[in-house]
Amino acid sequence: MKTRGFEVVKEYVDKGINLPVRKTKNSAAYDIEAAEEVILPSFKKGMKPTLIPTGLKAYMQSDEVLLIVPRSSGPKKQGISFPHNVGVIDSDYYNNSDNEGHIFIKITNDSNEDKTVSLTAGQGFGQGIFMPFG
Repeated sequence: MKTRGFEVVKEYVDKGINLPVRKTKNSAAYDIEAAEEVILPSFKKGMKPTLIPTGLKAYMQSDEVLLIVPRSSGPKKQGISFPHNVGVIDSDYYNNSDNEGHIFIKITNDSNEDKTVSLTAGQGFGQGIFMPFG
């Protein structure tokens, strides 16, 4: 029986998606990468946040949740932020009939310029933390 983890959604199976891993023995979070390059319009110019596809879905126990949070280096190194700070992925989102449970992460480009954010294999922009809830 699977306890908790990540899988690649069917649409991205042959696109080189890396499954999230914890970088060190005591890391709480799994680093998450973008599935493809995305142009982020400047949020300061009045544009909306951008949904970034991860190519991933997550499975977990029914009394757990996956929290999606920004990496601490995102604002400084990449000029991006999460407009809601924390995303919530419920256990019943996995393999749902609408989109197979594909996780998208909403981010904003906080600079004054539109720019290409290249978040490819090895370049994470978010983190996932599995947590029990009551």
